[in-house]
Amino acid sequence: MASAHPASDDERWLVVDGRRWRRTDPALAEETAARLRSHLGRARAAVRIARRDGDEAATSDARRRVGLAKAGLGERGPKWWDDEVAARRARADEALRELDRIAPPRADDGRDVNA
Repeated sequence: MASAHPASDDERWLVVDGRRWRRTDPALAEETAARLRSHLGRARAAVRIARRDGDEAATSDARRRVGLAKAGLGERGPKWWDDEVAARRARADEALRELDRIAPPRADDGRDVNA
């Protein structure tokens, strides 16, 4: 069942250079969305590094992290506007738990994005 207030196309999509991209789910708490964006940025950097190094396994792992973060944000996977808010938030929380497990944020200010 869709949410009580259907999102307009402007709330669902972002158009950049004529290409349409799904927007982040607006129902996510800002802290949750920020943590997912942090994981997304670190995962994208890890993809670049792994590709540069020619490490196919690391590239695959990093791309999986990108996919998890984007799914948690609602930018991939089921369309967020087709689900109830509780299910969307649960999906984001599950993505965060998995990302924190496989790539915990660094507590120090180290430069290695893959640590």
